[in-house]
Order: sequence, then structure tokens, then C-alpha cells
Amino acid sequence: MFRENLLDKTLYSIKKLVPKSVFKALAPYYHSFLAHTGAIIYGYPSRSMKVIGVTGTKGKSTTVFLTTHILEGAGKKVAAIGSLGFKIKDKTWPNTLKMTMPGRFKLQKFLSEAKKAGCEYVVLEVTSEGISQKRHLGIDFDCAVFTNLHKEHLESHGSFEKYMAAKQELFRKTSNRHVINADDFYAEKFGNFKAKQKIYYGIKAGDMVAKNIQTHASGSFFEVYGTYFNIHFGGEFNILNTLAALSVAAMYEIDLPSAKPVLDKIKEIPGRMQFIQRDPFSVVVDYAHTPDSLRSVYGALKKDTPGRLICILGSAGGGRDTWKRPEFGSIAEQYCDKILLTDEDPFEENPRKIVDEIYAGIQRKDKVEIIMDRKDAIRLAIKEAQPGDAVIITGKGSEISMALAGGKKIPWSDAEIIREALRING
Repeated sequence: MFRENLLDKTLYSIKKLVPKSVFKALAPYYHSFLAHTGAIIYGYPSRSMKVIGVTGTKGKSTTVFLTTHILEGAGKKVAAIGSLGFKIKDKTWPNTLKMTMPGRFKLQKFLSEAKKAGCEYVVLEVTSEGISQKRHLGIDFDCAVFTNLHKEHLESHGSFEKYMAAKQELFRKTSNRHVINADDFYAEKFGNFKAKQKIYYGIKAGDMVAKNIQTHASGSFFEVYGTYFNIHFGGEFNILNTLAALSVAAMYEIDLPSAKPVLDKIKEIPGRMQFIQRDPFSVVVDYAHTPDSLRSVYGALKKDTPGRLICILGSAGGGRDTWKRPEFGSIAEQYCDKILLTDEDPFEENPRKIVDEIYAGIQRKDKVEIIMDRKDAIRLAIKEAQPGDAVIITGKGSEISMALAGGKKIPWSDAEIIREALRING
């Protein structure tokens, strides 16, 4: 551990001395060197396991979560990494890094520990930024999974095309097994890469297709090849995530009847359409941080809510994807009866500026209240909610910290604040 820490610190010191324009040109070599060095230090641990990489704009965390549970239900020894946390067999711990895909040395160390623990499979969220920084190098991927593609991280990548190219790199590097969402507009862009085995999944098309669908905010029923599934997490998007996990399972000879009882037992996915309360009014936490995911979550809840939809939202973090802020406001106006705009991971940016940019996208100002303290916003929503209403808090999901200026992180949990507010309003 001492060696890689020393190397990392030395390289970081050198990086700070190099002019930014020069480093930008050399960055791919710098990141590649670090990735391969990390793999060498830990002895290329991924070669001893089957690594399943899940990429896409939305649904990665849920797909990783469900895939991990199905593999474990089949008696496999599994490790997993993603925004929902870290897992090596029965040991789990939260992801406090504020990055879904860890840095090179942390990633290789995790894989080494998984190997030592006897894990056969590793299920890994693979992000576009992680690929851009070459964190995937030195990892032998056995299976690549594509969930969907939407506008995201455009400022860091420079264009949608570069963002897509980063996602495609996982498929370029994985030649054994591919799992692809056939319903997504960009399915062909990911299906053109060579692989020994491919499975397409979807609601409209594919090999693993859901039929006889009945969906509502808190769960869904559907059939796949004569096996009936009744999952406890709602929205059509979660049917697709479930199909992705079932397709991965099929790649490793786990059949649908074997996967069904595993999925039956999963009552919720932390921070993903998670119902903290259902009656007399519902309170839901969701990670939604893109326009499309916000529409999906609001749409699923609106359909099943007889009363008002009360929405608490901020933006997906300061300093990034500013283009979607007014669009968030416009979407909230379309679906929500009351909108509370609040703080959410501002990082180095002025929190009020972020909220004002969301506010600019809302025409019906009478629907909106700005409460910068997120805890106060949650408390007010719960205090004002009436029987039949739904309160939805988006953006942070199951995260356990909030990122402020100066690299500061404070402990945070939307779910715990909600539970506290519900007790107070008892």
C-alpha cells in the first residue's frame, strides 16, 4: 500500500508542475500509466474472476444491484462496486468517494481483495469519466452491459459524441459477452462490436423480452418466457433494469425460474424509487439526476397519486451539466403540483446560482418555493402533505454525504431526514 501511495503522490506533484495545456496533451498516457501500474502492483487480479461491466446513462446502479443478488442466489461468490456501495461476499460498506468508479489503485486493490476472498464474479459500474481517465485499463472484462444513452456529462467530455465513444470503449475492450438494451435509440451503436455471445433485452424488442406488463409506482408485474415476475420497485425503467440483470444471469447459465425467487425477496433498492412511507401519503427518494430519469420518476408517481405531487429538487452537482438546470425546472412544472427548489452538492459553485438557473425554466412561479436548506425543504414538504399526496425527493438517492466548497463533505441522508421529519409530524 505504501508503494502505490508514494507513487500516486509523486505523480500528482509532477502533474501540478506541468502546464495545463501540456498535461492535457499527455493526460491519456498519464492515466494509462497509472492504470497499468496499479494492475501490475496488485498482480492483475481481474484475470482470476469474471468481471461484468455495466455502463449507460441511467440504471447502472440498479442493474449492478440486481445482477449481484441473482448471482449470489445461484450460489456464486460475488463482489460489486457502484454508487450504492462496495461489496465483497457478505461484507458491504458505503461508497463515500463521490465518484461511482474508484481511482486506479483503489479499484485494483478492491479487485485484489475480492480475489483473495474467493470471489468468482465482480459486477462493476463503469462510467464514461472513468473510461476517459483510463480506469478500465488493466481489467479483463468478461461481460459488458449497455443500459441506455442520454445527454449527460457533456461539459466534461466536450460533446455527446465523445461521451458515447467513452461508453463504447467498454464494448470495444470486451470481446466475450455483450448485453444490450434493444429498446434504446443507440442500441445499434453498441451492438456493432464483436462478441462471442450477445443478448438483447427490451420491452419492445430483443431476446429477453417482457410481456403482459402491469406497472405502477411501487412495483411491476411482467412475464418473460412463461416465468412471471412481480418486482417491488416501480416504473417501466426498472423492468428494463431487471431484464438487463436477467440477461446477464442467462449468460452464466442461471435460468429465469431460478432468478425469480431472488427478485421476489428484494423489497426496495436504496435511493432508487425507494418508498420511505406509503400511507397516508407516500414519501419517495430517488437518485434521478438527468432530464429523462426525472420524467420517468415523476411520470410513474403522477399516474398512481390521487392527490398532489410535491417535488423537492436541486441540480446534479455544482460545476457540471449546467444545460439541464432550466430543463429540470420545466419538467418539474409539467408534473409537480408544488415545487421546492433546494441545495444539492454545490461543490465550488454558488448554491443560489444553481437554484436560480432551475427556477428560470419554470413559467408557473406560483408553484415554486425556494428553500436553500435541504433539510428545511424536506420538513416543509412532509408537514404540508395531505392523505393521497406523494412527496418525491430527487438527486441524492442513497448518498451519505453532501459536497460543499473547498473539498468539504458533510454527512447526509435524505432518507434519515425524512424519517426524522415523519416522526416529528407523527
